Amino acid sequence: MENIQVFLQENQIVFTMLIKEKEIMNNQLEQNKLNAIAFYKTMFDGDPEKAIELYVGDEYRQHNPMVADGKAGIIEYFTRMKKEYPIKEVRFVRVIAQGDLVALHTHQIWGEPDNKEYITMDFFRFDENNKIVEHWDSIQEVVKETKSGRTMY
Repeated sequence: MENIQVFLQENQIVFTMLIKEKEIMNNQLEQNKLNAIAFYKTMFDGDPEKAIELYVGDEYRQHNPMVADGKAGIIEYFTRMKKEYPIKEVRFVRVIAQGDLVALHTHQIWGEPDNKEYITMDFFRFDENNKIVEHWDSIQEVVKETKSGRTMY
């Protein structure tokens, strides 16, 4: 009987530790999701330096072929985009987090000079400090008619 009590006490300790670890992981996933959205909004609002300062880690790896690697590359890209497209709107359709990755599915409306709409999928990798250290993305122009009759978002 004593062995059973010791076994139950030890397992209760392990179970409690697992619950706390899961809570910490869930909190980190939620924080990473919020950081990815805030980073995106700050970039699109035309303040890439602030976005880098608040949400990016020591190193930044870029996989978008139109953007140079590192912090300077993303600052240059979004500074140029703000000049070329001063009016842009971003709507977050989905935000998904797993492990150290956050995926953003967005609907973007770019004003003059093109007045086009886009769907994007962005993936961000976070470090242990909840800072973005790597980015992948894909963008597709929204078409008016689809064979399924459903929107792209």
